[in-house]
Amino acid sequence: MRILHTMLRVGDLERSIGFYTEVLGMQLLRRQDYPEGKFTLAFLGYGDEAANTVLELTYNWGVDHYEPGTAFGHIAIEVDDVYLATEAIKTRGGRIIRDAGPMNAGSTIIAFVADPDGYEIELIGAR
Repeated sequence: MRILHTMLRVGDLERSIGFYTEVLGMQLLRRQDYPEGKFTLAFLGYGDEAANTVLELTYNWGVDHYEPGTAFGHIAIEVDDVYLATEAIKTRGGRIIRDAGPMNAGSTIIAFVADPDGYEIELIGAR
């Protein structure tokens, strides 16, 4: 068994695809419209779905906003250098919500960025 994907509902699919590809460097792997269900799915990631866990963005036609809620925590992405990654994300228009630095009560270097819908993404330094 393995984890295939994490799904997020988004209010503007093009804006979200732009964020994950242009700001975080993911690739759009596939996209499919479902006219009878009135939704579109887009799968993004850093590698092929056969070998990697990916992100599924679900756009329900006509819904432009979701409340992330209090149960969802964050998505985590490993990066080689958190300080360099946050600077690159800022340069590409990303919104850093916690600057790079040691985690609370630990030494692992982390940072947090928010996607256009307010979902949090944690950047964790490679171990």
